[in-house]
Parts: sequence; C-alpha cells; structure tokens
Amino acid sequence: MLLKELSSLASPLSATQVDKLKQLTSELNAVQLAWVGGYLAATAELSGVAGEVQQAPQQTITILYGSQTGNGRGIANELAEKAQAQGYSVNLVSMADYKTRQLKQETLLLAVVSTHGEGEAPDDAIELHKFLASKRAPKLDTLNYAVLALGDSSYEFFCQTGKDFDQRLSALGAKAIVPLTECDVDYESAATQWQEAVLGAVKPLVDTGASVVSIGSASTTTTGSSFTKQKPYSAELLASQKLTGRDSDRDVRHVEIDLGESGLNYQVGDALGVWFSNSDALVTEILEGLKLDGEAEVTLGDASLTLSQALKEKRELTQLYPGLVQNWAQLSGNSELQAISEDREQTRQFILKHQLADLVAKYPVDISAFQLVELLRPITPRLYSIASSQSEVASEVHLTVALVEDERESGTRFGGASHFLANAQEGAEVKVYVEPNNHFRLPENPDTPVVMIGPGTGVAPFRAFMQERAAQGAQGDSWLFFGNPHFEQDFLYQTEWQQYLKDGTLTRLDSAFSRDQAHKIYVQHRILERGEALWLWIERGAHLYICGDAERMAKDVHQALIEVIKQHGGKSEEQAEALLESLRSDKRYQKDVY
Repeated sequence: MLLKELSSLASPLSATQVDKLKQLTSELNAVQLAWVGGYLAATAELSGVAGEVQQAPQQTITILYGSQTGNGRGIANELAEKAQAQGYSVNLVSMADYKTRQLKQETLLLAVVSTHGEGEAPDDAIELHKFLASKRAPKLDTLNYAVLALGDSSYEFFCQTGKDFDQRLSALGAKAIVPLTECDVDYESAATQWQEAVLGAVKPLVDTGASVVSIGSASTTTTGSSFTKQKPYSAELLASQKLTGRDSDRDVRHVEIDLGESGLNYQVGDALGVWFSNSDALVTEILEGLKLDGEAEVTLGDASLTLSQALKEKRELTQLYPGLVQNWAQLSGNSELQAISEDREQTRQFILKHQLADLVAKYPVDISAFQLVELLRPITPRLYSIASSQSEVASEVHLTVALVEDERESGTRFGGASHFLANAQEGAEVKVYVEPNNHFRLPENPDTPVVMIGPGTGVAPFRAFMQERAAQGAQGDSWLFFGNPHFEQDFLYQTEWQQYLKDGTLTRLDSAFSRDQAHKIYVQHRILERGEALWLWIERGAHLYICGDAERMAKDVHQALIEVIKQHGGKSEEQAEALLESLRSDKRYQKDVY
C-alpha cells in the first residue's frame, strides 16, 4: 500500500526502478525491511546529499551469543529486542558468524555464552574463544563489555566459558560495565536482571537514534511459527513404540508426534524440546515420605496451586543440583550427606546416582510445602535429536527415546521426560517446540559423501538424514557406523537401514554389537578396522558426523579418527589433530553429543 502511494507521487525513480523496489520489499520480513531502511539512510548520508555536513555514524551495540542448546541465543534475541525498543542501534550475531578482525573496532560488546560438557566452549563460540586466548588477540582499551555466562552447577567447570571470555576481555584492556553474571539451569530470572542492568549501564555510553538490527545468518533460522520454549505447541502423541526386543536390557522407543496446524517447521539436525509432567507415583512417594499434604496451597510467581500440582507440573524431581544437596544436608543434619556436600567431586557423583525421592528416603528432614518448592529447581524441557525429515513425514516429528531406568536402594528411578513419553497414551498432549541446531547440518551439495557415526539413540538424526537424502535424490555416498549391545535385540530401525542399502540411499553400513562375542566391539573399533576406506572418503570431501554420548563415545571416536588419519594419511599426532580441527572449521566434522 505504501509503495502504491509512493509510486503515485513525483519520484526520482524510474518506473523500472520502482518495480524492482516493489519486488525486493515484498520478499523481506519486518527485521530485514528495518535493516534496508537503515542501510539506505546511511548510504544517503554518506553521499552528502545537498552538500549537508555528514553526521558521525551512530554507535552500535554488538550482541554476540554462543549457544549449544538455544538458551543463549534466546537471551541474546530478547536483549536485542529490548535494546531496539529503547532506540539503540544493534548488531546481533552468532559467535560462529562473527569476524574476529572486527573485534578491535568494537566499542560496546554484550556477550551471552554457555558452557558445554566439561568446561568447553559451545560449537559456535570455539573460534572466538580460541582467538581471544591467542597472541593474535588485539588490545581492547576502547571496548566496554558485559558477559552473561550460562552453565549447570552439576558440572565441575560451571560457567567456565563465560569466565574465560570475561577474563580475556579484561586482560586485553576492555572495561566491564557490569560484573560477570553466572546463571545456572534456572537462568530466566538472573538473565532478565542482567539484561536490565546492561541496558541501564549503556545509557551514558550510547546515543539513541533510529535503530537498525543486523542479524547474523546463524540466528535467522526460524521454526516458521511463533511457538517457542516459553510458548510451546500442544501437540498430540501419535505413537510410542518399543524398538528394542523383548529380552533387551534397555527400552528404546520410537515416538511419533503430530504437529497439526502449528506451522512448526524443522530441518534435519534440529532438536525437539519436550516439556513433561512428573509421574503421579513419584509425586505421591515424595509427599508421603515428607509427610506433606498434597492439597496444601503454594505460590509460584503469580500463581497459586496445590503442592501436588506444583511437584507434578512445575518442579524438577528427577535431577538434583549441588545447592539442593547442600541445603538438604543442613536440614537433615546428617554428617554423611554434609561431608558429601562439602566436596565438589563427591557431590557431582552423588547427583549422578540419586534423585529427590532418594534424598527423602535416605535422609529424613522436617520441611514445609513452601520450603520444598523453594528448594527445587523449575522443571526444564528435554531436548531430543529429531529422527525424521519433513520431506518424508510432513506435519509429524519423530524421536528415538531411551527410557532412563535405574534400580536403586529406595526403588526404581526413571528419567522425567523419557518416562513421560514411554508411558503416555496415544492422543496424549505433549508440549513441544523446535530448537534449531545450525551446527549439525547435511552438506549443501547433496552429492557430497557423508559418514555418520551414531551408536544407540545417537542414530536418531541419521534416520532423518537418510529420509532427507532420499527425498533429494542425493547421489552422494552415505556410510553409517551403528553400535548397540545385541544384534537380535537392539538393532534400531534395522529394516529401514536394509531398505536404504537396497535402494542405494545408504552406501555402507558397519555395525558393532558389543556383547555378541567374548570381547566387546564398539563403533570406534569398526572405524579403525575400516580406516583405509574411511581415509579415502575423507580425502574426497566426505563430511563426518558424530551423535550420542559425549562422556566416552565421542572422545573414543575422535581418537579413532586421529589414528586413522595418522596411519592411512601419513600424519603426525599434531597434524592429525590439526586436520580434524580444520574439518570442524569447514563444517565437515560436526557433533551432536550430550
């Protein structure tokens, strides 16, 4: 409408130029239109129209994020929107897309970064993290900055990457406008306070004006709808079918969920966030153990609800955290638990092997309903690698879910989300959202060879890869390494792999069933055995993918790849490591590990 009105006015543009402008603007969203508007205004200013004196460019707030599971990206997006609403010029970009040479030009930098694994930088922050720690990092005497660090206090190196960024920026001469803020798993309140603090701190440093938001490519992936972690879609469970055999020692489910008319879109490699409810049996066990009335009223935020409802829907019951162990030790007065809580490594090991119900059973306390809900963390959704391609399943999304189940002194303990999905009936409501994973993507060219290494449920995204490659009619070779304990009981999606082999979508399949012989065989052993052929694939441009357990498998597979490169590529240990690092930088070596 606006362009129609403009075209009717006297215009310096030709009819052809007006048509081109109409075509361009019709393809842009609101953020892109704002960027173009700012770009054109700046261009006109620089050209010195009518001989006017050019004004100095407006100072920009650069917001960088390094995010493994999407929380950091979400906080950075919120901060950018708030800054834009206050009239600031904002450059929002993933650390993966940030040009390190730009750093010395920055005057105001706000960084949001998570810590992955054992103190490691998330994938999209690796390059910047390394650059800041290197001798190439410039002096930053004119830079003002603030860092929000995300982490999980259950891990030893809590918020380590954020601490590293803060220390290096300070060492290079930059000035912190607010102190480093460290956030645990329940980060929302602290993140909001940090956003308000930094926006207040930048006021005397930046003049407001017409705002322009420049968003890096890694942040522009959208789900095609407004459903998010905070506003999930209420989907319908279509199926939860057991994949493992009757005699298997594990219960792995193929879960199908209907996205209906939500408009939720996903790419292969993405994850699905699943909100869940704790089981009634677990809630009852905890209430009875603590001698609390489930009908007692408690207040969470602005809402009043019964204690039973709060424990079932709002509070984390299946994962402990150090603060809870420390507080429980004080409440119980138990010397054994107090000794554990005072030692970081003992606390970490304790957390891995206990749940709240175990604390209740082994270390009695006298606690009120209010104290209990205050001690417990808010429930958080679980992320599952998506095991389907929308090219194949349209408005459905599939998951491969292993039921977490452990026998303990005080009874059988289950994982919160896996138990919920395994026991939900057909037609049940499941609240979900899509979490993009731009660091686990198929090659842009479908003719590129791919090597997929996914033992256990790590095979999930590779089922999606194969569905996508089949839909593309990809001509590139595909090689799957899969492992599990037993061929007869644990060969997940066996008939599908055989069909892909038959029609040529899958070129090679190497399996490692660890307990079908006297000595255990894992995927890393198969990689070493097939090393010569694997090296040839790498030489001709294959992309390598690893999905699954980060604690052992991913490290063992990484070392096996090093050995293959050394033995068959004639490289030293250092050269082999450098080659894998180069492949990672070129997005030819990607991991989805947890």
